Amino acid sequence: MVKSVTSLGRSGLHDWMIQRVSAVVLAVYIVYLAVFIFSTPHLQFSVWHNLFERTGFKVFSLIALTALCFHAWIGLWVISTDYLKPLAIRMVFQVLVIISCIALILWGAQIFWSV
Repeated sequence: MVKSVTSLGRSGLHDWMIQRVSAVVLAVYIVYLAVFIFSTPHLQFSVWHNLFERTGFKVFSLIALTALCFHAWIGLWVISTDYLKPLAIRMVFQVLVIISCIALILWGAQIFWSV
């Protein structure tokens, strides 16, 4: 059995499930935002501030951001293992993606909780 150290899940099935669940979370988040945008007649700073001020929406936004990073990581991991054959290039690429995802989650958390 071939095992990759950089895989997110324990197997292809786990990665597949993580990607599908994250896609559902992102879809629900996007639909919620779309309904909010189209049902609000005057989108101003105060309206956005009130939306992002709610703890529930902050948590939902952070979950959606984390889901986006997991979804992106699995997709980019698959692409890198398929198309980046030299091990050194693939590892550098994967480390950069991991660092980027962690930085985005931390930055997003800082932004969401500073409102």
